[in-house]
Amino acid sequence: MHLALLVTNTDDSAFALARPLDDAKFAALIAEARPAWRLSPFWVCRGTFPADLSGFDGVMIGGSPASVTEAAPWMQRLEALVRETVAARLPLFGACFGHQIVARALGVPVTRNPGGWAHGLIEMRRTGRAPWSGPEPTLRLYGSHIEQVARLPDGAVGLYESPGCPVAGFAIGGHVFTVQHHPEMTRDFIADLVDEYASHVGDAVTRQARASIARAPADRQAFAEEIAAFFENAGR
Repeated sequence: MHLALLVTNTDDSAFALARPLDDAKFAALIAEARPAWRLSPFWVCRGTFPADLSGFDGVMIGGSPASVTEAAPWMQRLEALVRETVAARLPLFGACFGHQIVARALGVPVTRNPGGWAHGLIEMRRTGRAPWSGPEPTLRLYGSHIEQVARLPDGAVGLYESPGCPVAGFAIGGHVFTVQHHPEMTRDFIADLVDEYASHVGDAVTRQARASIARAPADRQAFAEEIAAFFENAGR
């Protein structure tokens, strides 16, 4: 398969540039499940949008430290593209910012987390199933967010919840799949990110995040298989 990756990560700090960027992180994630698949990145956060998505088998939208509530011009353009993609039933997967921009494009507000930061290793519980869902009742992914989708979009089925986040992922038909957290993040990256964000999120959140990372690994391979199965199922 050939997927378009819409890169939304606006972080161009020394921290970000010293590590693999989102195009490389998502390519590595997909390669773990389907080594022969191709990803073509488009840095939509810099104004580079695909001229036409019809030649792709599906679309992925990644994460960002930016807030979808900023409604920057590139975000408004991305929301319009999301609506076009959903209407065309082209398979669309969104993670973190991608999850939120899909919901916002479909008329759902994104609000501040009542409990504050979700940071570190996050356990998700399945609340629903799709044809591509794996057998695990829970999945762990790395995450870092202080905003979340307020409710399910019309016609959506909830797939996961995580502590303080009732809508941690959803599906619409067989052509939309989202998750609030970050399947592309590795343990080394989240550990570095927790250190980098320590002064921003505070001591208590940082201690909890470090403890969560030490307890167990993320279910990266299992979730990569779930993403691959989504695109394969949507193409049937």
